[in-house]
Amino acid sequence: MTGKITDIATLEGLYGTPGKASTIKVTDHLTPAYRKWIMRSRFCVLTTVGPDGTDGSPRGDDGSVVQELDARTLLMPDWRGNNRMDSLRNIVTDGRVSLMFMVPGANNVMRINGQAELTVDPDMLARFDDKGRLPRSVIVVHIAEVYSQCARAVMRSEIWTSGDQSAGLPTVGDMLAEVEAGFDGAAYDAEWPERAAKTMW
Repeated sequence: MTGKITDIATLEGLYGTPGKASTIKVTDHLTPAYRKWIMRSRFCVLTTVGPDGTDGSPRGDDGSVVQELDARTLLMPDWRGNNRMDSLRNIVTDGRVSLMFMVPGANNVMRINGQAELTVDPDMLARFDDKGRLPRSVIVVHIAEVYSQCARAVMRSEIWTSGDQSAGLPTVGDMLAEVEAGFDGAAYDAEWPERAAKTMW
């Protein structure tokens, strides 16, 4: 491969200086507008860093995906997942996190960078009580930066306007059958809807 960029000066020379809106938008706390936007989001991507590399994990809820503890702190419940705990392991060993919040139909996204920690404090867990169901832990995110992201990527992809494009995609059962000989992917796919319904929380 040729043309590899190996220093910041070359990179900055290629891209030039960011516009004013790109620099003034960064704050270390939730402004009223940022708060309103993030609290509307039911889905975000949580990125963590650990000794084995990085991890990006989708996070979703049937209401706001996070709660505000204060203008510089967000709370995210850890609901049922696959028990790999990749994000949680990373947070325990290296608290650096990034979150990208999305709202269907909105071309902008919101980004947060900061430090996170895990807690099983009963009062924190109780904040997410849902008919007696509680998360096993809560991710506490201390905000270092929060800002809106340029809308161009979402506009180019037409993610909210291009319709359902999932037809013909491989299923998870198909993928598992490819990586392990003899795995019954069809049975996995057939059983998944009922299993998901029973283990959503």
